[in-house]
Amino acid sequence: QAKYLAQIILVGAQVVGRAFMRALRQEFAASRAAADARGRSERPQSAAASRIIGISLQEAQQILNVSSLNPEEIQKNYDHLFKVNDKSVGGSFYLQSKVVRAKERLDEELRIQGKDDKERKAET
Repeated sequence: QAKYLAQIILVGAQVVGRAFMRALRQEFAASRAAADARGRSERPQSAAASRIIGISLQEAQQILNVSSLNPEEIQKNYDHLFKVNDKSVGGSFYLQSKVVRAKERLDEELRIQGKDDKERKAET
């Protein structure tokens, strides 16, 4: 009887293991597909900046509440949100760091756009 019980346990473990591996492969494939789709929606330099800074352009715009890449509006919203989230006035260091990362990401996007504009002017 112990032999049959051991066989049942072994077969059950194999079935669960195969199901787990299949689910893991599907999750990796879905994650890769999402990353590829996200990368295709942005220019290569912009996608690289998102990966390096760790925040997408869209997320950065949402954090700083800007719809366009207007440097004055970005700076104004950044200054406000940075002050409001200062720990000395009861703010959150975590939120303040998100504001800083969002500003860095938008500044990088502005730099990329400026570089692209210069290259286009040089071509004409």
